[in-house]
Amino acid sequence: MKKKDVILQAATHLFSRKGYKDTAMGELTKMTGAAEGTIFYHFKNKQGLFLAILNSLKEGVLPEFERYRNTESQKTGLDMVEESISFYLHMAESRDDLFAILHQRYPYELAGNNLECRDHLEAVYNCFVDIFENAIVTGQRDGSVAADVVARKSALIVFSMVDSMVRFRMNNLYNVGALYKDLIDACRRMLESRKR
Repeated sequence: MKKKDVILQAATHLFSRKGYKDTAMGELTKMTGAAEGTIFYHFKNKQGLFLAILNSLKEGVLPEFERYRNTESQKTGLDMVEESISFYLHMAESRDDLFAILHQRYPYELAGNNLECRDHLEAVYNCFVDIFENAIVTGQRDGSVAADVVARKSALIVFSMVDSMVRFRMNNLYNVGALYKDLIDACRRMLESRKR
């Protein structure tokens, strides 16, 4: 693994555990064995390193969602919503460092005055919501989702509920597994076509 990748991986871990503001560059040098000069050679400054992590999320995790979204399926749109929920929960667990960073306050503070950060966050969240919207639209076409459901708004609501479950799991607030079936049932009730 290249030194730049080692730095990025270590910084992702530190930022996810300690937060951006509480992570000292000295900790990163100790963890990676890279001098601060080497870190700043690859990443202009601490903020540049943080933006590289967001970019890594966008370029690494989002293609997995894209591959998932583009797989052919004989399932109904409503079934695809359920699969999308499961896939999102799985991704959040398998990439917990990156999702922990998304659930911190700093990225959104930075996005307020940093266009690059805002662009990365918008790309990430739009992709997530697009997966649910695509499933809902498919369901409207096949009749499993009510025609009068507003696809984008419903996708945002479903995503918000699923992402809240991720926050519960990350903060050890509740056993997410115990809520899974109830989440699926609530989404189905909200979206399901009454004609079926």
